[in-house]
Amino acid sequence: MTDTPGKSHGRKAIRPTLKPRELMSPTPDLHGVWKAKIITLFPSAFPGVLGESLTGKALQEGLWQMETVDLRQFGVGKHRNVDDTPAGGGAGMVLRADVLGDAIEHTMAGIQGNWPLIYLSPRGRRMDQQMMQNLARCDGMTLLCGRFEGVDERVLEHYGIQEVSLGDFVMTGGEIAAQALIDATVRLIPGVLGNQASAEEESFSSGLLEHPQYTRPAEWNGRPIPDVLMSGHHGKIAEWRHEMSEQITRKRRPDLWDSFLKSNENQKG
Repeated sequence: MTDTPGKSHGRKAIRPTLKPRELMSPTPDLHGVWKAKIITLFPSAFPGVLGESLTGKALQEGLWQMETVDLRQFGVGKHRNVDDTPAGGGAGMVLRADVLGDAIEHTMAGIQGNWPLIYLSPRGRRMDQQMMQNLARCDGMTLLCGRFEGVDERVLEHYGIQEVSLGDFVMTGGEIAAQALIDATVRLIPGVLGNQASAEEESFSSGLLEHPQYTRPAEWNGRPIPDVLMSGHHGKIAEWRHEMSEQITRKRRPDLWDSFLKSNENQKG
C-alpha cells in the first residue's frame, strides 16, 4: 500500500519542485525511507529527469527522498571559491580539500546505518546492475559531483570515498552520472515500478541481456510479431525469451556471456 499523494500518514510528505531555492533547502527526513544526498555546484540540476515519470511519482509519494547540498556555500573568501590550481602545475582547476571536507561533514552529520559516500569519477568502478541492487539495499547514499580536473586526492583517502564511473569517457561534471546512478537504483526500491516483475525480468538481472520486446500492431512494415509470442503457451514463450537472451548476450556482450557461463558452472559445482 502506498500513501495518497499529499497526505502524510505519520510521515511528512515531500514533493519534487522546479524551484532551485527550494531544492537547496534542507529536506525533512522520512523515517526508514531510502535517500540520496547530492553535493553539487549545480543544485538546480536536480531532480531533473528524476522528477518525471515513475521516479518522480515515487518521490512525490515518499518512496524515496532526495536532498541537494550546494557546494558553493562552503566556498572560501568573498567570492566563495571552491577550487584552485593543481599542485605541481598543469591545466584546469581542482576542488579544494577544505571546501569539500566542510561540505561532506555537513552532509554526513547524523547519518547512521549503511550509507556509502560516492564520488562520480571516470577512474572509478563502472556502474552495473549488481552495484545498483546493492545500493538499493542501503539506507541511502551521498554522491559527490566533481567538476573541473577533479577533487583533492586527500579527501578521497580521508573519507574512504568510493569512486564510481558511468563509463569509459570523460564528462564536464558528475551531475548527469549522479542522476543515472540514482535512477538505476531508485527503480529497484519496492513499489517504485509498481510491477516488481519488470525489474526482475529486464537486462542484467539474470546475468543476460533482455530478450526482444513486441507490441501492437501484430504486423508492421511486413514484419510480424514472432508466432510463439502469439501462441498463448507460456512455457514456450519463456523458453523462447531465454534463448533469445542467450543469443543476444553471446553476440553483443561476450564478456557478460563468459561471466554467465562461469556462474552456471560454479552453481553446478
